[in-house]
Amino acid sequence: MAGLYYEDFSVGRVFEHEWTRTVTEMDNVLFSSLTMNVQPLHLDEEFASKTEFGQRIVNSLFTLGLMIGITVNDTTLGTTIANLGMTDVRFPKPVFHGDTLRVRTRVASVRESKSRPDAGIVEFVHTAINQRGETVAECTRQALMRKKPRS
Repeated sequence: MAGLYYEDFSVGRVFEHEWTRTVTEMDNVLFSSLTMNVQPLHLDEEFASKTEFGQRIVNSLFTLGLMIGITVNDTTLGTTIANLGMTDVRFPKPVFHGDTLRVRTRVASVRESKSRPDAGIVEFVHTAINQRGETVAECTRQALMRKKPRS
């Protein structure tokens, strides 16, 4: 698997993920429509033009999903058993159509699973940053990770 196992993570380890993604109007409109979020800040340019943002903003749940998705290839691809939770989710700046996001991940904690001897829990802190260097999203994610297979 491309993902890392529980034993590969250590507190303080930082990943500067190479993949970046430019967010498009289609991403925002499709995600908002599929999730039945009819907030005009996401879908109605005329409405949004009269707000403090002056334009539509990207659905924050899309931003959260994209931020975590960008991290998968470097960290958890095929080695995650399950996400256990996401806490401390923040969106300090809006994301607009055309913004390009990059992500940094820091390992905040690791611990053995009390119920599963083949797994451990890793706590990640993800940060999404736009092309202007502004932090646009942050969250702490707890993941149940596979341990290395015994030979």
